Amino acid sequence: MALYLKAAQILEKAEKKQGALKTLVYDSKFSNIKQLFALACETQKYSCVLQQIIESTKLLKHTKLKMPLAKVLVYDLLMGQGLKCGGSWKSAMMKHRPRLQAELARMKVRQKVSRNEDLLPASAQQSDQHQLPRYVRVNTLMTTVEDVMDCMKRDGFTYLGQAVRLDNLNLKGKNFVRDLHLPELLAFSPKTDFHDHFLYKAGHIILQDKASCLPAHLLNPPPGSHVLDACAAPGNKTSHLAAIMKNKGRLFAFDLDAKRLATMSTLLLRAGVTCHQLANQDFLKVDPDCPQYKDVEYILLDPSCSGSGMMCLRDNAPADEEKEEARLASLASFQLRCLNHGLRFPRLKRLVYSTCSIHRQENEEVIAACLKENPGFRLVRLLPQWPERGLEPLSQCLRASVTTTLTHGFFVALLEKHKDAERVKNTPGVQKSNVEVTPSDSSVVEGEPAALVENSDPEEKLTSAAAETETSPNKKKRKKRKNKQKTTEKAD
Repeated sequence: MALYLKAAQILEKAEKKQGALKTLVYDSKFSNIKQLFALACETQKYSCVLQQIIESTKLLKHTKLKMPLAKVLVYDLLMGQGLKCGGSWKSAMMKHRPRLQAELARMKVRQKVSRNEDLLPASAQQSDQHQLPRYVRVNTLMTTVEDVMDCMKRDGFTYLGQAVRLDNLNLKGKNFVRDLHLPELLAFSPKTDFHDHFLYKAGHIILQDKASCLPAHLLNPPPGSHVLDACAAPGNKTSHLAAIMKNKGRLFAFDLDAKRLATMSTLLLRAGVTCHQLANQDFLKVDPDCPQYKDVEYILLDPSCSGSGMMCLRDNAPADEEKEEARLASLASFQLRCLNHGLRFPRLKRLVYSTCSIHRQENEEVIAACLKENPGFRLVRLLPQWPERGLEPLSQCLRASVTTTLTHGFFVALLEKHKDAERVKNTPGVQKSNVEVTPSDSSVVEGEPAALVENSDPEEKLTSAAAETETSPNKKKRKKRKNKQKTTEKAD
């Protein structure tokens, strides 16, 4: 009974986008993790099919069960290895078993299929075919990449060298490679499980998808800096930031969910992070002008999103388009508020915005709206060699996907305070209107190399004006020196 209750709790949290299913399973500390993971994973995969069966047979009305628990029980009864519980649950399910089996058979007849897996939507069947590599981020606060690789070799894994193209990440058996983009990332074959490995338990390695490693890697705060992680839990990105900072400086991490923050605290402790300061607080209520944050120059913002890029969080049930549009609009509004709020920190230099969403509304549209409202910031072109770019005209951003980058679906943008705009604003005699980057300009100009941006027309005017003001005093000084020299010569 404990197995079904725990699986139902995990399924409910996963469907509410409160975490990745695998993370929720391993955080549950259940006695038989593999059994729990298999049940929760398979139930989630067949979620839309199970819901149709339950609704058609009116099972909830007859049994007083809640939907997540009903899904778990029906899965094991009809598609799994049979119910492993006794008591009232088993007797109730066995009583309704003929009707449940009949409904499953009718579904197969209607769809003209013979196997259970053929009932799944095409998107679910396709995602089953795409097995992502098992990515392992080496925690450089505790060890080195070389030491971890040596340990893996001793454990029977075969190192194939550093990947030079994405194809090299399609691995089998006990082979592994070093990633081609992130130096501290190793890739193993999809089925490799490290949850019981002593390096994982000791915090020397972090199990983190490659796309999720991009935000901290691209923000790249130097050691000693003050950094803010706005929506931090569950904490993998936070520990990555701390590793990049070498535990030097201050790392402020906020999250509104107290339970997630408690789990995060345990994770950071295991990872050897010491430069952090956690706060159970809504980031939107954090005062940017508070003296505590006066030196914050780097912000990582990974706000709540639809989770549509996460294979394990995808809902395969047909969506109500109106409801989905309303949900995305609400999320985008919240994300834009977070982004605008983050840009208010007075000494901010760079902010990375990321989501695990594939929707334009939460990604490019949020960034475009933000640039309109904050002309003092511009987009930085990220990883020119990355194969998937932001949708036009924001190709400076990165996108990630199962098929193109062998990762979960992701989006990353880097906003940088516009140094030229700041300089022009502080230069007397130059009209602000002549040099401000308009939102439409930013999407075109910002993608060019820095040298080209520096040589834009307004900058040429500024440079020549500055040159004139600098040469005038120099001419006077040279005249004085010549006159002094002539006077000395006469005296001699």
